[in-house]
Parts: sequence; structure tokens; C-alpha cells
Amino acid sequence: MATSNPVLRYAESRKNLTGCVCGLAGLGIGLTGAAGGLWPLVVIGLYAAGALIAPPERPDAPDFPSADEQLESLRADHATLREYLAEVELPEAARERLDELDALCEALLEPGWVSDPDHLHVLARAVRQDVPEAVDAFVRTRWWSRVTPGTEPPERHLVRQLSALHEEAAAIAGALQEAEELRQQAHTRYLEERGR
Repeated sequence: MATSNPVLRYAESRKNLTGCVCGLAGLGIGLTGAAGGLWPLVVIGLYAAGALIAPPERPDAPDFPSADEQLESLRADHATLREYLAEVELPEAARERLDELDALCEALLEPGWVSDPDHLHVLARAVRQDVPEAVDAFVRTRWWSRVTPGTEPPERHLVRQLSALHEEAAAIAGALQEAEELRQQAHTRYLEERGR
């Protein structure tokens, strides 16, 4: 536990503790009479040597959330996203694509499947940024397209965006399926070879 007082921080430091141990050794040398009248210099010298050779202090590593904690947080954010999406009026094609993406994300966010940090990052970016941004941009653009008819329908872009996001999530699902198939094949080989 780090203290804010610099004197206490040094008193607890490795340098001071190592110096004290070496200084005690110097005091032992002084008590045996081997250092004669120079024993105070021997104690000080050994303390200084110990303080110099001691390893430097290392700050504690940051405590980041584990993959399970990240997954739980992401699942909560996904539930919040679902509430938002339920209130948004979308064209049928976009709603179907969004429902497919939502079902795939829900399956991937079940505990025990996704633990790879890269996969978690892709899912987190989709849930927390990409899907809300795509839907919000559609809602805003749709309002302006009503004011200026004849422009490209914004639902085309939304469907394309949701399709791209679905492809990313499907790639994660494919990687998980491949890993499980390899695991199953390895277990089959193990059982067959064990029986020989």
C-alpha cells in the first residue's frame, strides 16, 4: 500500500529495508570489535551500500477488468441497446437485418463463448458504437430526406452498414465454431489413441 508521506514511503522502501539489514550486519561487525573505533563508519557504509544495491521500487500494475467482467458489462450494454432499438421505427429490410445481427450478438455474448480480447473488442465496438451510430444516422438522415425528396434513400446505407456488422460478427462465430471443431477432433484422437 503506497503512502503519500515521502518520509514514510522511503521508510517502507526496498532501499531503506535493504540498507537497514546491511547496517545491522555492520553493527554486528562493530560489536565483535573487528571494526575497532571506526564501527560507526562501517555501519553507515554498509547501510549506504545496501541502499544502493537494492532493486528500485516498482509501481503496481494496473488492475484491468477480466474478460468475464468485460463480457458482463458488454451484456448489460447490449440490453440497453436493445431497449433503444425497440423504440426506433425502421423499414422492414433494415429491421430484419438488425434482428439477425442482434440474435447473433446475443448468442456470442452468452457466457463461456467469447474470451478472445480481439473478439470482445469487435463486439464491444458494434454494441457500443457502430449499431447506435448507424441507427441514429439513419433516423437523422431520414428526416432530412423527407424535406429534400429525390435523394438516395437512407435505408440503403443502413442495410449495408448492418450487413457489414453482421459479417464481422459471423466471422467471430465462424472462428469459435472452428475452434470447437478442432477441440472435438483432438479429443476424438486422444480417446482413440488411449484405447490402443
